[in-house]
Amino acid sequence: MTPGEDAGRPEATGKTGRPTETRKKPERPRDRLGRPLPWGAEGDLELEDFDAHSLDENHELAREHARAGRWFAAHEAWETAWKQARDTDEAELFKGLSQMGAGYVHLFRGNAHGAATLLRRAALRIVRYPEGSRDVPTKELAERLEADAEAVDRGDLVPGEEATVEPVEL
Repeated sequence: MTPGEDAGRPEATGKTGRPTETRKKPERPRDRLGRPLPWGAEGDLELEDFDAHSLDENHELAREHARAGRWFAAHEAWETAWKQARDTDEAELFKGLSQMGAGYVHLFRGNAHGAATLLRRAALRIVRYPEGSRDVPTKELAERLEADAEAVDRGDLVPGEEATVEPVEL
């Protein structure tokens, strides 16, 4: 398969609304991998209020989280940036970066299929952008994501909290 090629089922399209004061995500407690905990439980994860940041700030926050291996926070920041970039030429780049974060979240949560599928979808989106877009090494990153997806499929990269992934250079 070429970087980003997805042999799976069609991608979900989801809702198209924008966050507003009445549509913000509730601050539900979560474990360190972003899994929701029961209401009232003490969470292990504190996230920034990404809706209060600009697109540029969210991109930088996401890059910092990704470099540190905090994939759920990176995913959330890039997902917000994607919504902020909606209807622009950069929307698909941010969607791909968000999918990369979600793919690694699935990897660490033990979901091989979800990890491989999302990493491939991310690669497919990211590789379409010129090298250095938003300071992202798009070609190298897409190749890395495809390689990680292939490693998951072969069983060389075993999903779970103990999965070993080289830091992503962003």
